[in-house]
Amino acid sequence: MNDEELNRYSRQILLNGFDIEGQEKLRQSKVLIVGAGGLGCPAAMYLGAAGVGQLTLVDDDVVELSNLQRQIAHAAQDLGVNKVDSLKSTLESLNPHVEIQAYPERLDQALAEKLLPDVDLVLDCSDNFATRFLLDGACQQSKTPAVIGAAQAMEGQVFVFDHQSSTANYSNIFNAEEVHENQNCATSGVLAPVVGIVGSFQALLAIKLLAGFGESDVGKLFTYDFFASRWLALNLS
Repeated sequence: MNDEELNRYSRQILLNGFDIEGQEKLRQSKVLIVGAGGLGCPAAMYLGAAGVGQLTLVDDDVVELSNLQRQIAHAAQDLGVNKVDSLKSTLESLNPHVEIQAYPERLDQALAEKLLPDVDLVLDCSDNFATRFLLDGACQQSKTPAVIGAAQAMEGQVFVFDHQSSTANYSNIFNAEEVHENQNCATSGVLAPVVGIVGSFQALLAIKLLAGFGESDVGKLFTYDFFASRWLALNLS
């Protein structure tokens, strides 16, 4: 790292147990983020700002007016633009040291098999069960750790899986035949800070995992009832 990077990341380098070694681990890391919306925006922005070396963004959607209430990487001038391109532009202005790859397409099995072997961690910031189950299966196959986030209305959930060290996975928690695909922000609504908190928490857990910092969160399910201000952590390993 050069002097500019040391100054940029100085506040987290100062953390006891993080140090330059943790920062260098982030710098060498590659993360796949699926979804460039309410969760993906804050997650990607905090990972980019923190100095993760490479971020790969996947989303086939374009920026719409209703997104601007909560998807903080997009602005009015981005309406009609692919979300991954808008998010990439925001990340590049935030930290020029981070390499950004953008795929303006919907994740399918072929794309998952192409991208997963080259990344150290996956953040599932998608808004549908089909993508989550597909990505969970692909991560199991490639043994890639994943941080899965979900949010709607006043509720949020985050799961941390490492298929190399734990048997816990997304399909252990949810049955693909029982979930309701129409449950999302578009049908249930959501307060803007809810997705911001969940996406930011995904980024925090990702940084801990990549840098080997703090206690392990692998195999844990975090649930949040923001209406009642109640947080719960369950160990699923």
